[in-house]
Amino acid sequence: MTSDTSAAQVDPVRTLTAGDLSVRAHTSAEAMGRDAARQVAEVLRATIAEKGSARAILATGNSQYPLMDALAAHREEYGIDWSKVTAFHMDEYVGIDADHTASFRRWMRERVEQRLGVGVMNYINGDSGDAEAECARYEALLREAPIDLTCMGIGENGHLAFNEPHVAKFDDPRWANVITLDETSRNQQVGEGHFPDFDAVPAEAISLSIPALLSASTVVVCVPEARKADAVHATLNDEISTACPGTILRRAPQATLYLDNESSARI
Repeated sequence: MTSDTSAAQVDPVRTLTAGDLSVRAHTSAEAMGRDAARQVAEVLRATIAEKGSARAILATGNSQYPLMDALAAHREEYGIDWSKVTAFHMDEYVGIDADHTASFRRWMRERVEQRLGVGVMNYINGDSGDAEAECARYEALLREAPIDLTCMGIGENGHLAFNEPHVAKFDDPRWANVITLDETSRNQQVGEGHFPDFDAVPAEAISLSIPALLSASTVVVCVPEARKADAVHATLNDEISTACPGTILRRAPQATLYLDNESSARI
């Protein structure tokens, strides 16, 4: 008999489709994370077997904890050779260093590179002193070869990475941009405990564009927690537009949206 904590216990309570997007809703964030980790493992194992290596764009933040925890806890069972994975992260604040408690580089270093043993971890240097030049450098790295996997979430205002409703472009020719964060996103960072108050949150970030994120052959979107229920509802029901950047996922047949009981409460 399989234990309750096994990675095999991943059957969703509900499945549906919204446009081209597959949706899998679970009773808990933990079950959601295990289900998403199962797909991540399948994709990475198959890609490494076929090509000898894999390239993945990975998100940071609270929404990714269940996925990363599952990948670490069931590492042997999933059988991913992380030494053959080249990873990228999708955003970083402008002006904070890599050891800042809210730095996405620190999150990636501690929760991905060190914990999973990723072979190559490419970091966005938010404190490089020239954010536009850093965008160009990072975009060049991304475009060196196809992206096999993107793992990401959806923000409370529907943003993907830091592509805010006021600046998101579904046809952006660039793969990395300097973004001015909107008030909702900055408050979200305070609410998640990453900064003490609104003014402490940097006003700008470097973010991969939506075309960069969706260039991957497989896109895994993990969105737990009640505070994301409105964004999930909008993603699945609103008109496809940059007013809610997440709606573009309904035109992404390679994407799967993973939810828990709280984030799926309005669907």
